[in-house]
Amino acid sequence: MSELVKFKFYETALQANRDKQILAESGINSFIANEQLIQSDWLLAQAVGGIQLQVFEEDLEKAQQALEEYKENEQFSLEVEHTISDPEFDFVCPKCGSNHIYRDDSATSFFGISILTSHKFVCYYCGNEFTH
Repeated sequence: MSELVKFKFYETALQANRDKQILAESGINSFIANEQLIQSDWLLAQAVGGIQLQVFEEDLEKAQQALEEYKENEQFSLEVEHTISDPEFDFVCPKCGSNHIYRDDSATSFFGISILTSHKFVCYYCGNEFTH
């Protein structure tokens, strides 16, 4: 019988569950460890090694490949029409003008608690990173 091995470590359950779903779509069984423990007391995160995504030992290479392929294809999954012609807000990527952006809290937070007043944003369309 194959053993479970620690595959990746995460700061948030959202990131771990996203990768678990990507692996499931590739037919790979995975399990999340410490998720509820850390959500109930985030101070324990360092002690238990964070939220862990575990896979069976025989699926380790396949899991790494599945996540790499997902990251490579992620930038092409957007529609060509990436900008609303008259957006309700004027917060857009300064490089390409797209309003398909998201806030990346991983660089400015410590286990979900923001430590800076400015935030880092990433454009889904061109990958530009900027602060606002």
